[in-house]
Amino acid sequence: MIPRTLRHLPELVYPSDDWSIVETAFTQRWMGQAETIFALSNGFIGTRGTFEEGRPSVEPATLLNGFHETWPIVHAEQAYGFARTGQTIVNAPDATLMKLYVDDEPLYLPTARITDYRRTLDMRAGVLRRALTWVTPAGISVRLTSTRLISFVERHLGAIDYTLETDADVPVVISSQLLNRQDARALDEPGNGNGRIDPRRGRPFQSRVLSANEHVDRDHRLITGWQTARSGMSLGAGIDHVVDTDASWYAQRVWDQDVSKFVVTAEARAGVPLRMTKFFTYHTSRHVPSRELVDRSERTLDRAVRTGFDSVAASQHQWLDDTWTASDIEVDGPDRVQQAVRWNIFQLLQASARAETAGIPAKGLTGLAYEGHYFWDTEVYVAPFLTYTSPRVARNLLRFRYGMLDDARSRAAELSERGALFPWRTINGEEASSYYAAGTAQYHINADVAYGIRRYVDVRGDRSVLAEVGGEILIETARMWAGLGFFSPRSGAFHIHGVTGPDEYTTVVNDNAFTNLMARVNLSYAADVITQMSQDDPQAYHRLAQAADLDFDEVHQWRRAAEAMYVPFDDKRGIHPQDENFLSKEVWDFSSTPADHYPLLLHYHPLVIYRHQVIKQADVVLAMVLLGNEFDIDQKRRNFVYYDPLTTGDSSLSAAMQSILAAEIGFEEKALEYFQYALFMDLADVAGNVADGVHVASAGGVWMALTYGFAGMRDFNGQLSFSPRLPANLGRISFRLKFHDRILKVDLRHDREQFAVIEGEPVEITVRGVTHKLTVAGGPLEVEPPDIEAVEDETASTPSSDSNSRR
Repeated sequence: MIPRTLRHLPELVYPSDDWSIVETAFTQRWMGQAETIFALSNGFIGTRGTFEEGRPSVEPATLLNGFHETWPIVHAEQAYGFARTGQTIVNAPDATLMKLYVDDEPLYLPTARITDYRRTLDMRAGVLRRALTWVTPAGISVRLTSTRLISFVERHLGAIDYTLETDADVPVVISSQLLNRQDARALDEPGNGNGRIDPRRGRPFQSRVLSANEHVDRDHRLITGWQTARSGMSLGAGIDHVVDTDASWYAQRVWDQDVSKFVVTAEARAGVPLRMTKFFTYHTSRHVPSRELVDRSERTLDRAVRTGFDSVAASQHQWLDDTWTASDIEVDGPDRVQQAVRWNIFQLLQASARAETAGIPAKGLTGLAYEGHYFWDTEVYVAPFLTYTSPRVARNLLRFRYGMLDDARSRAAELSERGALFPWRTINGEEASSYYAAGTAQYHINADVAYGIRRYVDVRGDRSVLAEVGGEILIETARMWAGLGFFSPRSGAFHIHGVTGPDEYTTVVNDNAFTNLMARVNLSYAADVITQMSQDDPQAYHRLAQAADLDFDEVHQWRRAAEAMYVPFDDKRGIHPQDENFLSKEVWDFSSTPADHYPLLLHYHPLVIYRHQVIKQADVVLAMVLLGNEFDIDQKRRNFVYYDPLTTGDSSLSAAMQSILAAEIGFEEKALEYFQYALFMDLADVAGNVADGVHVASAGGVWMALTYGFAGMRDFNGQLSFSPRLPANLGRISFRLKFHDRILKVDLRHDREQFAVIEGEPVEITVRGVTHKLTVAGGPLEVEPPDIEAVEDETASTPSSDSNSRR
């Protein structure tokens, strides 16, 4: 169920455009949303879509992936094993500021007379452009254009090309700045704008974070080195400038530890352009002193100035040309669908492209919400897109998780378990979730990481990653499950108690179906991998066994636990209970819940929510998407019909998965409804919080809803299959995939379906149960779609409580 209607932004602000998001008028009403929608990032540097003038703004932020401060978590009532050290991403010094004064009048959009305005996020060129005409109080017309980019090619580089032209001779000042805001958030509790606490928002710092300890100040360049107060991380950040004009001008440099300024004063002449190019760079480290990072910043700026803005922009465009070829999904459908699809994919590219040694924060680098933490979003929602389109990035993410393995081992030991337990939310590898019931108790994070490894190996056909990093993770996660669960002395079944599944409205339960199913896969896959490695590559096996202190008898224990795993099933309803006690609870009274009381977590005490059948996000439904080969179609339909009316949509992670399963079971209208919900999550501000940053997992879900949902793609056990269910209002879906070192193209229409290998060796795929061999020489396989009737939606009513139905 979806309790809200889509709140579309006005067409005047964001008209339809397949490759761009265009703002045709400045309005303060949508400014917070626009700061997110027009944000730029490359996965390492992220800047929100604020104006070069620096004001007005809602939440200005420059974010560097993994660059964080730590702080002690203070629990009102302590207990052993509670998370002790919080981590929050630092709002880094802002290099986007270029304040303009004409005849000593500052440009300030809310009061300025603007006769022409256009701001464009160009997703083909990877730049944010703005063009406006400002008429000053003295009647001078100023034409201003700017182009901003965060380079996908140069990981540590950003740039702004800034040009103005006046219609009269007039003094002009441009103050280019690198400003250390310390923290853009007010020093109060994170709220949602109406005084109510919103735990999803970022935590403000209560004391100074950055202290400057290095400085370079010469010519057109200023660089500063900083260090954080508690985490000990270091930062080097700098700006450099190229000025091009026939007007006379001079420059001044101003520096202190919180602001560096390069101020150009010019005698502008009518019709003579004044162009200033600003390059900026950031380098961070947990181990290297800021002096070295200042030196690295010098080298980055040297290259950028030599190369010039035009070449940097051209390389950006070329990178995106190549990337869109691999990543784009062409969709023929209602107005704005293609635009929204590409915007969501662009967010995935921005969040991941140069993340490299870091993870992917829940908001990417577009906002401060969730404090820059990494969650399971990466493996379940973002990795599928990357594995099929950017396998280098996907492999880097596996290495990122491997880098946290020692911390995960320590956390497992702290919770009295063997093996490793990955943190529910983290930046530096330590658990940062202070509310354990909806945090640490989500042990399924281990199985999610293992699932990501398996999917990568299956899709890439590349087992080398297992010897490199994956095998050790599989061993340690399987160990954790073997110790966490237990064999029933009465039935012999393997149970897992005291955990929380994906649904955070139901916590610390016994035998959560999702957790047990995913743990079973984790255990059996670990056993299979280690057994096969011992047979096929004994040398690699012995290295791995030594590194993990593995006794092969453990492998037999994992397999036994997997084979005996208890999966709850209710015979009366023919469904899988979400957990052992879920069906015995009272059903939430949806009819009496005001529409403005969603999300429930902001209006009801957790205990009120926990004692009801009410679901924040897909749980059993998600299991049927990820592990669909373990359910038959009737089970999927019955489970969906039961759980859909109980699901609030209070999490952005839910809609795409509900769309995928609805498409598979033939509920076309429901599949489209949930797809639209995910597709416009941010562009239409569906959840009302896009100002806090992009919902990156939902963006990944959009790609999945198109490929796994409407295209019916599945990749169980490394076998690629399709069973398309193209809805009536989409005339065509076309996309490419990288699978087993081949490049495939899928083109689906209502009257024909084409599947082709366009690069690489022959490959077998299955279309609606029939196996076909594709070859480059043989050309596309063309299939005529069968007539498939949509199934009548059976999810209108809310289930009733039945305490006797639990098995």
